[in-house]
Amino acid sequence: MTRNLLLIGACALILTGCSENYSNGERIGVITQFSETGLIWKSWEGHLNVTQTGMNSSVPFDFSIDNDKPDQLIINQLDSAAQYGWKVKLVYHETAGKNWFHNRGETSHFITKVEVLERNFGKAFNGTPLQETTGTVVDTVYVVITPDNPDYKKFFK
Repeated sequence: MTRNLLLIGACALILTGCSENYSNGERIGVITQFSETGLIWKSWEGHLNVTQTGMNSSVPFDFSIDNDKPDQLIINQLDSAAQYGWKVKLVYHETAGKNWFHNRGETSHFITKVEVLERNFGKAFNGTPLQETTGTVVDTVYVVITPDNPDYKKFFK
């Protein structure tokens, strides 16, 4: 009898702990890896270098495309973003407890939308665009001037 109660209690905890939309959010950055992987279940997996004020964050973001709802448009956008180095915003939802066997993907972060923020990084640096698109590069660059620099005095008059 006690064992049955423990089993029922454990099942209730597992089922109530599962959530399809445990969290929702978005991340901005550059896709550095995107590939189809897997031995038994093939899934699309990727890695985003998150940017904060124009600099790469030390916190990586790994994501998957949900095998239960694969969207070819999202896959194509992510593949192009990885190939051309586009800055993108990824909208995702995170699951808790529903991806035990990784049959939906290797992570619990599933991409639901991709928004391309900037395609012309090449134009900003060498004047020749990778593709003809419109937009601007918005970024922050920090310059540190120290007294060790021989040209130190010319910055302060």
